[in-house]
Amino acid sequence: MIDLAAIQSAASRLPDLVRRTPIVASAVLSEITGASVFFKAENLQRTGAFKIRGALNKVGQLAASGVLTAQGVTTGSAGNHAQALALAARHHSVPCRIYVPAGASISKVEACVAFGAEVVESGDTLAEAVEEANRYAAATGATFCHPFDDPDIVIGQGTLGLEVATDIADLHTVVIPLGGGGLAAGSAIAIKSLHPTARVIGVQAAACAPYLGAQVPPGPILTLADGIAVKYPGAVTAPLIHQWVDEIVTVDEDMIADAMVLLMEKAKLYVEGAGAVGVAALLGERFSVPKQSRLCVVLSGGNVDLGVVPGLIRRRENQAGRRLAIFARIDDRPGGLAQLLTVFANGGANLIEVEHQREGIDLHVRETGVHATFEVRGHVHAMALIAAAGRAGYELRVEPMNPQP
Repeated sequence: MIDLAAIQSAASRLPDLVRRTPIVASAVLSEITGASVFFKAENLQRTGAFKIRGALNKVGQLAASGVLTAQGVTTGSAGNHAQALALAARHHSVPCRIYVPAGASISKVEACVAFGAEVVESGDTLAEAVEEANRYAAATGATFCHPFDDPDIVIGQGTLGLEVATDIADLHTVVIPLGGGGLAAGSAIAIKSLHPTARVIGVQAAACAPYLGAQVPPGPILTLADGIAVKYPGAVTAPLIHQWVDEIVTVDEDMIADAMVLLMEKAKLYVEGAGAVGVAALLGERFSVPKQSRLCVVLSGGNVDLGVVPGLIRRRENQAGRRLAIFARIDDRPGGLAQLLTVFANGGANLIEVEHQREGIDLHVRETGVHATFEVRGHVHAMALIAAAGRAGYELRVEPMNPQP
């Protein structure tokens, strides 16, 4: 039975490896929405995500029932379940082999190895990695631990919802990332069992939204929310989602990027794309929020691939008008470039990059083209710099900045 009693029992036996993560009030989102908005900061959980709850419950149940063998455990995972299972296996002193799809987050793979797991890259998608892990389990006697479609996993993930339901009084709405459905299903059962009138909103990435009937194309899914890029609803989780989750919405990549940056900039919380989709849905008004209601957004994970961060920052700076890209023709002689850059330096701009262009454009024999990007204080500052360059005799072409991460 996957019910409140089972979730409460799991909460009582999970080891101290599982942290009771904090509930954090969000002044920014409360002001924007007119509701009292809280974060369940599961990005601060051990292994950086909620997955440790389900993995420890699963392996603990295997150990208690005598099923856990010397061959250990295995799974296919995009990263967060992999880390969680690796730590759970180490806690129970058994081997762990993880299969990950090609292109899995480097930081998540390295974390699995640090916990003592063997990591094998297999296939282009999560489904292919799961299939390979199943084959390995059948051949060796290792126990396969599904990332989400397993009653013990769902029950373990439900302990997060139990904490939300007991830590926030008069709860009106809970917004939860929805991938395979283990977290959303387990948490919804706990929340609605204790707060029958509360709404539970599941959020999927628009690039991969099978719970809304979207046809997901074959091959890898390109999304910032790779942790919830699950192509098919689970046999265990799908009926639970349909029964317990009130509404499912989607968010696009721009919305996810904006949410990640807002969490870093305003809340000082480092949250991966899959963990930030609830904030994206709230900012994007993807569901109704009654004024003065009490709302909790689950930040399900904080394992951000560091390679993504520069793109997010660049995108945010571009949106805020803090980047100015220009093209200019200058004298192709010693000091020509320095004179142009001096105009911008005197105006308080910081040079980020500069590149000469001599091919493919109409230039005088003693001219060269220059593309330059500057850090500026905003749109007004940028316009002042362009005017100053014009007074100095330069004809500039302002180039568009690509806002994508």
